[in-house]
Amino acid sequence: MLYGLKIALRYLTASKAQTALLVLGVAVGVFIFIFMSALIGGLAEFILSRTVGDISHVTIKAEDADPPILISAEGHVLAVAERGRARTATLADAPTWVPLIETVPGVIAVSPQITGAGFLTRGAQVAQVSVTGVEPGRESAILNLDGYMVEGSARLGSGVIVLGQTLADDLSLRLGQTLRLQSSGGVSMVLTLSGIYRTGNGMIDRRSIFVSLPTARTLFSLPQGVTWIEIKLADLNAADATALRIRALTGLDAVPWTDGAEQLMEALDAQAQTGYFLKSFALITIVIGVASALLLSTYRRRPEIGIMRAMGAGRGFVVFVFVAQGALIGLLGGLSGAAFGYLALLPFPTREAFRPGTLPMDITQGSYGLAITLTVLGAILASILPARAAARVDPVTAIGQ
Repeated sequence: MLYGLKIALRYLTASKAQTALLVLGVAVGVFIFIFMSALIGGLAEFILSRTVGDISHVTIKAEDADPPILISAEGHVLAVAERGRARTATLADAPTWVPLIETVPGVIAVSPQITGAGFLTRGAQVAQVSVTGVEPGRESAILNLDGYMVEGSARLGSGVIVLGQTLADDLSLRLGQTLRLQSSGGVSMVLTLSGIYRTGNGMIDRRSIFVSLPTARTLFSLPQGVTWIEIKLADLNAADATALRIRALTGLDAVPWTDGAEQLMEALDAQAQTGYFLKSFALITIVIGVASALLLSTYRRRPEIGIMRAMGAGRGFVVFVFVAQGALIGLLGGLSGAAFGYLALLPFPTREAFRPGTLPMDITQGSYGLAITLTVLGAILASILPARAAARVDPVTAIGQ
C-alpha cells in the first residue's frame, strides 16, 4: 500500500503543471459548491428573517365563546340569544400560563397581548389602526421595536403611544404631540406620541400602533386576561414540535407560524432544490475532469504499467495506484477550494448583519466538510474507470510500444 502511494505521488509530481491545472479545476468546482451553499443558505435565512423573524413563531389566541342558542321544543333553532353587548374573548388565565410556557425548551420570549381595532384622531384627520397592548419591558420580545426606532423610545408606559413612520407622516405627527385613540368599543383616550419606528413593511408602518397593556385594558374594557399570547423560538423551524408540546402542557390551542405559510415553504423548498442542482453540476464537472485526466495519464503511462505488470505487480496494485492518484487530487483540490471559498466569504456580513440591498451570503453554511468529502469520493469514483483500464494493460504489448 505504502509503495503504491509513493508511485501515485511520483506520477503526480512527474507532470507538475498538469497536476496543478487538475487540482485547480477541482478547487474551482469546490469553490462553486461552497459559494452556492453559502448563497442559497444565506438567502433562505434572509427571507425567513424578513418574513418570520419579526412575527410570533407560535401563537395562542383566545377562542370566542359560543353565544347561547334558543331551541324550540321541536328542536328548531329560534334565535341566538345575546345579553348586552358582545365581549372580546380573553385568555383569563394568562398570568398562570406565561411562566409555564417560558420553561418550554427552545422558547426565548413570551408576550401576552391585547389586540383590537381602533381609530387614531388628530384634529380633523382620522386613521383606522390596529392596536396592540404589550407589557412594559416586553416591547421587543416579538417585533424588535428597539431596533426599528427612528425617533424617541420604544418604552411603553401610561399615557404614551408608539407608531410607524408612515402613519406619523400621514398625520403630520411629531414626538411629544398628543392625539386621541378610540377603540372599536367606543372608549377613547388621549395619548402622547413617545416613539416612531420604521420596519420597512408598509402595512405595519401605516397601521400598527403600540400601547402599554394597562392602556389597552382600559381601551378595550378588559380588566383581566389577554387576547393573544405570542411566543418566539430560538429555532423557528421547531415551531410545529414546540406548538404540540405547549398544547400538551397547557391544553391551549397553540398555532405554529407554518400554518397558512404553505406558499412560503414551497418557495423555500424550490430554492433549496435549485441549490442542489447547481451543486450537483459542480460535482459532475469535478468527476469528469478527474476521469479525463486520469484516462490520459493511463494512455501515456502504458509502458510503465506494462513494466510493473511484468515485474509481478497485480491488477489490484495497479488499480490502487490510480485510485490513490484520484483521491490525492480530490483531497488537494477540495482543501484548496474550501480555503479559497472561506477567504472569499469572509468580507460578507454575518447573518445578523444582513441588510436589504446586500448579498445575503452566510459563511457558516458553506458546507466545507461536505464539499471536501464529496469531492474526494467523487474523485475516487472518477478514477475507477481509468484504474480498471490500466489494470487490463497487457504487459508484453505495452512494453513493446
